[in-house]
Amino acid sequence: MEGNMTKIIVLSIYLIGMIYVGFIYYRRTSDFSDYVLGGRKLGSWTAALSAQASDMSGWLLIGLPGAAYLAGLEAAWIAIGLGIGTYINWKVVARRLRSYTEIAGDALTLSDYFENRFRDHTHILRLVSSLVIIVFFAVYTSAQFSAGAKLFETLMGIDYTVALILGSLVIIAYTFLGGFMAVSFTDFIQGMLMFFALIVVPFVILGELGGWTSAMTALDGVAPNYMNLIRATEGGGVLPVIAIVSNLAWGLGYFGQPHILARFMAVKRTEDIKKARWIAMVWVSVTLAAAVVIGILGRVYLPGIPDPEKIFMLSVDVLFVPVIAGVLLAAILAASMSTADSQLLVTASSISEDIYKKYINKDATDQEMIKVGRLAVVGIALVAMGIALDPDSSVFSLVSYAWAGLGASFGPVILASLFWRRTNKWGAIAGMITGAVGVVGWTRLAGISDAAIFGLYEIVPAFLLSGLAIYAVSLLTEAPEAEILAEYDRMAG
Repeated sequence: MEGNMTKIIVLSIYLIGMIYVGFIYYRRTSDFSDYVLGGRKLGSWTAALSAQASDMSGWLLIGLPGAAYLAGLEAAWIAIGLGIGTYINWKVVARRLRSYTEIAGDALTLSDYFENRFRDHTHILRLVSSLVIIVFFAVYTSAQFSAGAKLFETLMGIDYTVALILGSLVIIAYTFLGGFMAVSFTDFIQGMLMFFALIVVPFVILGELGGWTSAMTALDGVAPNYMNLIRATEGGGVLPVIAIVSNLAWGLGYFGQPHILARFMAVKRTEDIKKARWIAMVWVSVTLAAAVVIGILGRVYLPGIPDPEKIFMLSVDVLFVPVIAGVLLAAILAASMSTADSQLLVTASSISEDIYKKYINKDATDQEMIKVGRLAVVGIALVAMGIALDPDSSVFSLVSYAWAGLGASFGPVILASLFWRRTNKWGAIAGMITGAVGVVGWTRLAGISDAAIFGLYEIVPAFLLSGLAIYAVSLLTEAPEAEILAEYDRMAG
């Protein structure tokens, strides 16, 4: 009991610190641009770590180790796909998006960028993109709330619902107060904490198991092919192509994640992006590999646990003295909070900028917009909490669905807008709707059909169909105006 109290005190200090950051930036927020994009002032380190911390979420310390605990080395395909996707996103998308969002009317949100880029005076593109963000981010944020609740439930022995409310309130507080810079700065701190925790835990578990050789010997007895990258843990056959493609396809999602793309838009200078890319790649490579190793080693260190998604927190609880355990367990909160705060902010920005100002009050002042944004943070958080109320909800499954929805809806449109000058607003609208409907439809079909093809991760068919819709509809409708083409050439040049 005394040990748990020490951990709770450490976590409380951490949480109070995050709220204090929110108060600091509350005093520094002077206009709506500051609140939603930080005035485009992010440096390389902050941009890189805040992007990756907000990207990986509680999924990195809960969902991925849990998947590796069950499937073994097969789960590494997900990490490989995410690593490739991260690199391509920073290498191919970041610089162009940073430049284009400034050229295209100094866009503050993704919806703003789409409307300005394609000169969509009908506002359909803005409305559709806003709705996609609201729907899928509500699911995504619920996964982060669920991750935090599982931590508090395990550590404090309190009811899941009470734990859910407790963790959610802290995230709401500093996002409500500080906006983008509070979120980015806390994400930087949380990214460092996650990195430290994921490096330390595998080495300590390995030591407890008697070293690498002893651990590998123990793992041989877990399940056939548990440590085989190309053979299925269950059944023993060669891992189906569908399974490999599905895991690698997580990398496709990067091109359409608004909370990650917002970091690209907020970088101070395009010259800072190269340095940020390498910082991000080191962080991602190390943390993804460590998360998989924790799950695999955990299978022999703590066999037979009822909820595999708790392997990281249970390992920390057993391995470390209370003070250190409290610090390491704070990494779970850091992972969940760094994503939830970013998603809440992007959703709130979309509601205030893309719906309230465009459809309700076109003359809204900056202070009024900030107020609406803060109220939106609370509203979306309450919806996310409602989704996360089920204590048996899987963080991995929730993240998987939302990641696919955002990736397939926005990814092809982002790529087309940056690399194909012939793309027009009708193609963009068609692609966005097709991607969203494709994810929802494929998921529904997978739930009622036993056909092997529906084992394919829904982002793959939805992403391809979205790309085809953009291409076909853009060619079948009028070409972009000369002004749009000239602006594109200025960006590309």
